[in-house]
Amino acid sequence: MDKIDAKLITLLQENARYPLKYLASQVFLSAPAVSSRIEKLEKQGIIQRYNAVIDKQKLGFHITAFINLEMKPNQKKEFYPFIQECPNVLECNCVTGSFSMLIKVAFPSTQELDTFIGHLQYFGNTSTQIVFSTPVVHREIRITDE
Repeated sequence: MDKIDAKLITLLQENARYPLKYLASQVFLSAPAVSSRIEKLEKQGIIQRYNAVIDKQKLGFHITAFINLEMKPNQKKEFYPFIQECPNVLECNCVTGSFSMLIKVAFPSTQELDTFIGHLQYFGNTSTQIVFSTPVVHREIRITDE
């Protein structure tokens, strides 16, 4: 990966819908050359997918929470398929520390969150933090051109 690839990744993280012509003008290449580079980055798995950023609150998901789950390692085989099928789970991370999993969720109400936590407790103890505000929203990784 060179400086041009890094610049393309930065631009695509900023707005994945930039036209090829615009991207080409920013890296001083032709549109076909940029298209080829993007395709190469996709094949290498560096670019995995393109997403739209959605305002969850405007869709009625007013509760965002982080749930810590304490779970035994031998439960992962059963837990992973379960958690992957939960539509309100935004992210699930296997972490170090006293808890095994850190799960980010979004729900329309605390009642629905409470029901979900009840299902999680089948796997172990939980500790939940409800988000009041988000001073730094999700952002992509910054790539330096050095």
